[in-house]
This record gives sequence, structure tokens and C-alpha cells, in this order.
Amino acid sequence: MEACQQEFRRETQERDLVVHLWCRSYFGWRWAALCLLGLAVGACVAHPTGSQRFEYFRIQMGTRVQIILYADSEELARQAATAAFERIQNLDEILTDYNPESELMRLCREASRRPVPVSGDLLSVLDRSLGVSRITDGAFDVTVGPLVALWREARRTKRLPERRLLAAARARVGYKNVLLDRETGSVKLRISGMKLDVGGIAKGYAADQALAVLKGHGILRALVAAGGDIAVSGAPPGKVGWTIAVQSPAVAPGEKMALILHDCGVSTSGDTEQFVEIRGARYSHIVDPKTGRGVRHSATVTVIAPDDTSADALATALSVLPPKQGLKVAESQPGVAALIVARNGDQLRSYVSRRMQSYMSRH
Repeated sequence: MEACQQEFRRETQERDLVVHLWCRSYFGWRWAALCLLGLAVGACVAHPTGSQRFEYFRIQMGTRVQIILYADSEELARQAATAAFERIQNLDEILTDYNPESELMRLCREASRRPVPVSGDLLSVLDRSLGVSRITDGAFDVTVGPLVALWREARRTKRLPERRLLAAARARVGYKNVLLDRETGSVKLRISGMKLDVGGIAKGYAADQALAVLKGHGILRALVAAGGDIAVSGAPPGKVGWTIAVQSPAVAPGEKMALILHDCGVSTSGDTEQFVEIRGARYSHIVDPKTGRGVRHSATVTVIAPDDTSADALATALSVLPPKQGLKVAESQPGVAALIVARNGDQLRSYVSRRMQSYMSRH
């Protein structure tokens, strides 16, 4: 805990309103047990408006979850932040695929035999997931679980999956095999042995839900960051938006790039740190549902959307799609902007949507 406190204090001394957006893993929440470190640590900075800036963090969903908010009192700030963290913890217990007794994993075991009633949160996450699957032609697919399991092993052993195992896993993948009944609140899986993996959307959904909790406590200027997924509400006092510093290979050495945002979500996905080399080829940690292998062309993708649930899922999908096709998807969706950095051997090329230009600040 002392180490966490030291880290926090150092950051608050060095940073005012700049929040760094890091790439996040598609594989979920391996280190969820670290939540025992999650005692909130806070600091406040007074502003001329009378509101104060408070900052808290916990280790949740296998990553550092950070909340920055503006409130009139420390008591209100702490109550709101605590409630937001509790909401995230509840969602982690529902959506993780590392706990065999989570609601998600129970659904995977039972739903091939009969429709299974699910919670509103799980139904909402699956509904939103299927919507993104449809507009990306399956580049985002929560049924990718069997392939993700194979690729985790491939990354560990640095050996590609055997063809027979890959074929068997691919036979259990396909978002059209997930049947949602919104009237009964139930889910049916058409194929036995399917495994759902919501790691490409869950953190964005959790950030949105935490932000909603803060609003319910009267906090209208806030930021929730869960790894590479960030949800923001109103801008800080005296500012036009939150300044989000983007870590991307598209940024030249010595150059800084930032996004100025409010009332939206932003997510970055990529292989800058999460990759493996097998037989001289570089593979991302992000799995292509159609091939069953880690994608090779994507370096980083940053997506801005009206909410972080959409930004999270689209960042994953655009990492899988060819860059020009991904850019078309981004341009077709209301309020969505994208920066795609594609890899071609040792060369990198940037693809920037029209809306993204209005958010970017370089210096």
C-alpha cells in the first residue's frame, strides 16, 4: 500500500490535467486478485470556482482504475468515488472469464441446453457486443473465447496452435450463434462448448457505469480511466475539455499528441507492448475471430465515441480489420473518430478519420 501511495503522490505532483491513455489488453483480467490493494488514495486541489479536484485509484479488473472528479467537499468526493469503485467491482464479478463461477461463465456452461435468464448488465454488454459485431462483420466477436484460449497458450509457448485445434475452436465461434431475448432477459447459445469473452468491451462498459454513478451523486465533471479505456463527463473548471495524452508510434520522437475531450469515451488498443514473435513473425495479443491468430498489421488504434462502451469495442474491431476498412467503419458511425496506425513490416502508416482531426493537438 505504501508503494501505491508513493506512486500516487509523485503523479499528482508532476501532472495537472493530463491523463495518459495506454494500450490495454484484450485478454481480460488475469490479476483481479490484486484488488486487495484497492484502498482509495485521494488528493485535492482547490480551484477558483469553489470546486476541488480529487483523485482516487484502485486495482480492479486486472488494471489500474483511476477516478478524477471535481466536487464541493471531500466527503462528497469520497462517497461518490467509493460507490463508483463498488459498481466496477460488481461488474468484474459478473463479467470476468477467470472465475468459473462468474455469471458469464455459468452462462457459457448452461446456455447451450436452454435459454438462461441473465442480469441486466450482462444482457446489456452482450446486446452492445452483438451490435458492434454486426457493423464490423464479425471483427468484434464475444464468442472468440475458444480461440483466445488457444492464443494465450501460443503466446506462452511461442508456438502456433495446431491446425486441428484451431479448426475445432473456430467451429465454436460466431456471434450469430448468440440468441438474445430482450423480453425475457435470457440468452441461448446455439452450439455446445461456446465460450464468451467480453474482454474487448467490459472495461469500457465499466467506465461508463462508474461515470453514471458519479453523476448520480451530483458529480458532473469527472474522468474514469480503466487501463486504456477512459470515460469523461463535463470539462474541468476553466477548461474546454480533459487533456488526454496519447501514447502512439504515430507520434514522432520529441513530439506530444493530446486529445481534448468532454462527455465521451476514448479507448486505445495495440501491440506496442502486448505481442509475441513466432518463427520471425510478430503477432498482436488481439485475436482475429476469423483466423484464430493474433493480428499482424495493427500497431495501435485509438477510438473516440459518444460512450466508452462503444469506443472500447470499436478499438478492438478496428485493430482486426484492414486499416482502410476500419476507417470506413469509423466514418460511418455517428460521433466516432479513429486514429489507426498500421504495421507493414518495419514501416508504420497512420490513417486518421475526419472527426479525429478536430480532437487532436500536437506540440
